[in-house]
Amino acid sequence: MSMFPKISLRHEVEKYLKEGFVNKEQFNGLNVPILQHPDLQDVLLIPVIGPRKNIKKQHCEAIVGAQCGNAVLRGAHVYVPGIVSASKFMKAGDVISVYSDIKGKCKKGAKEFDGTKVFLGNGISELSRKEIFSGLPELRGIGIRMTEPIYLSPSFDNVLPSYLFLQNLPSAVVAHVLDPQPGEKILDLCAAPGGKTTHIAALMHDQGEVIALDKISNKVEKIKQNALLLGLNSIKAFCFDGTKALKLDMVKDAEGKPPFLPESFDRILLDAPCSGMGQRPNMACSWTLKEVTSYQPLQRKLFTVAVELLKPGGVLVYSTCTISLAENEEQVAWALRTFPYLQLQPQEPQIGGEGMLGAGLSLEQLKQLQRFDPSVVPLRDTDIDALRDARIEDMIWLANKDCIGFFIAKFIKCKST
Repeated sequence: MSMFPKISLRHEVEKYLKEGFVNKEQFNGLNVPILQHPDLQDVLLIPVIGPRKNIKKQHCEAIVGAQCGNAVLRGAHVYVPGIVSASKFMKAGDVISVYSDIKGKCKKGAKEFDGTKVFLGNGISELSRKEIFSGLPELRGIGIRMTEPIYLSPSFDNVLPSYLFLQNLPSAVVAHVLDPQPGEKILDLCAAPGGKTTHIAALMHDQGEVIALDKISNKVEKIKQNALLLGLNSIKAFCFDGTKALKLDMVKDAEGKPPFLPESFDRILLDAPCSGMGQRPNMACSWTLKEVTSYQPLQRKLFTVAVELLKPGGVLVYSTCTISLAENEEQVAWALRTFPYLQLQPQEPQIGGEGMLGAGLSLEQLKQLQRFDPSVVPLRDTDIDALRDARIEDMIWLANKDCIGFFIAKFIKCKST
């Protein structure tokens, strides 16, 4: 039995969800089952069909950048700025095959490309080649409408935007692990774009105060937009560098803006900036060793601030969307050595696997960590017939495992610093 109450919706909204989403979702004539997660009552699981191997490739081609390719694999159409190359005689209305240039070798405006490319599916061009590369600002909308993507998933664009928020499963798990309670003061130290922030506020029934910080102003505006869209009034978002969020003098700030006095928060989420090597899909593997190793010092600086801002008895959740030992288990070992008044805590729900060996943590400590590792799931093709024949238990197991790479650690601060 879940410790969380069933999400409360208006009757007509619940009826609509039951009829249209909890049971099935239509996509190009296909019935895709939508499942409620058994351990997270506010989470619906959306199966994805693919990769489909029976799509006939066309002679007319378009090449897109790696980041655009990632978006297409997630269900997006191709927008004009993402198109790098198009066949010489491509015109509006043509059926074309779309490929991703994963090494960034294709020259802008090329008429053909024989380098390394990954097939993303077929679509219909909404513009001619000449229009695509004209540079006119009014032609920055959809350039290719994907009709046969290699991955099929239902579109939730503009579907109950005030009630539904698309997230990866581990990102939804984090807010439950934090376990926010109504009336508490909670800090989301690196909050943009606000998915976890809004989830925290929703789990608190919008009762209390959720402070969201990010140092990039347009991302802070996105947090505010998401809070407004979801009707959440407990969120206050500020454009502020989290490493400077601790107030060094003891003069009280009555306005409630950052920086904050020590021991101001009941719970803190540090979803830290990281190398992002757990993100999927990702076809742009351009990290340098310097970039990959640059995150650990920043994470420790943010962690130190978070510990100082946490009340005695408060909960600190540290998470990343990367897979490296240095940014995950090594950070936990460092934190336990550096802050002896922190204790590692078991997590609820425990959906991911335990931590990885190599950082000097005990087996018991590793069991208290949560690591989502998609490499444990063998790559397989999923078509609509496989979904129809699959058991619900198997689909939920796959959803729990075949997700982004992610890491979660939960601490409690035992005494005042």
